[in-house]
Amino acid sequence: MKVLITGAAGQLGVELVQHCIEMGDDVVAADRNVLDITDSAAVNSLLARHRPDTVINTAAFTAVDACETNVDTAELVNGIAVGIVRAACEKVGAHLVHVSTDYVFDGTLNRPYVETDETNPQSVYGRTKLAGEIAAGSGASVARTSWVCSEYGNNMVKLILRLAAEDTPLVFVNDQHGHPSFTADLAPALRMLAIERTAGKFHLTNGGVVSWFEFVGDILEVAGYDRRRVSPIATADLDPPWPASRPANSVLDNAAWRAAGKEPLRDFRAPLTELVARLT
Repeated sequence: MKVLITGAAGQLGVELVQHCIEMGDDVVAADRNVLDITDSAAVNSLLARHRPDTVINTAAFTAVDACETNVDTAELVNGIAVGIVRAACEKVGAHLVHVSTDYVFDGTLNRPYVETDETNPQSVYGRTKLAGEIAAGSGASVARTSWVCSEYGNNMVKLILRLAAEDTPLVFVNDQHGHPSFTADLAPALRMLAIERTAGKFHLTNGGVVSWFEFVGDILEVAGYDRRRVSPIATADLDPPWPASRPANSVLDNAAWRAAGKEPLRDFRAPLTELVARLT
């Protein structure tokens, strides 16, 4: 497969590039220095030159709170640009795999979200990512994921390891629940969607439901620290509060993935243990 990966310098992008190369693919790694996905002429030119079989779009404005005050940028990068990439894909016959988020839901359901549940984003980030899903079109593979962690970039695992080493007090919310997702498992699943050119929406997360408070405790424990170093707090008691609303229930049921006969991604504690070992 010849695959063009946007956002190739991000934590998921780096993992995807490495995995696809290891699997023998011809990879075009397009980070922001190579491609601005908001530039229609540049996107069309790059795809026309390389004519990939698949484009996996991991590029996004993911700073959730910053999106609240940078609405135009969020709309452009997370929404409009996806339509630009889709149009360029259609010209060269490339399949589009687009990465989305749990933030397209409002988090009020009392059960895990399946792919067909009604979306109702409560933040600028969520609204613009939903716009991107729509712009990707019905022929694309849209993969919603959550709580992404990896060896690269900034994420919760790396943050907690740093804070734990500094003996910093740890306080995290215990009323927001979801699935941690590790790029070591997410990247192969995205590549499978690319190879099979499977259209539709897919929830792709590791197994295991935790609150942020519980997840931090797991990270501490795996790294050899006392999990009691983290204290719980309710979202309503945060001072100052976060600018952007977070879904209380971010648990994504990977129903479409299972229905397609695919093996579920591992419980998150397995890739967490592997990641902490690499980082320490």
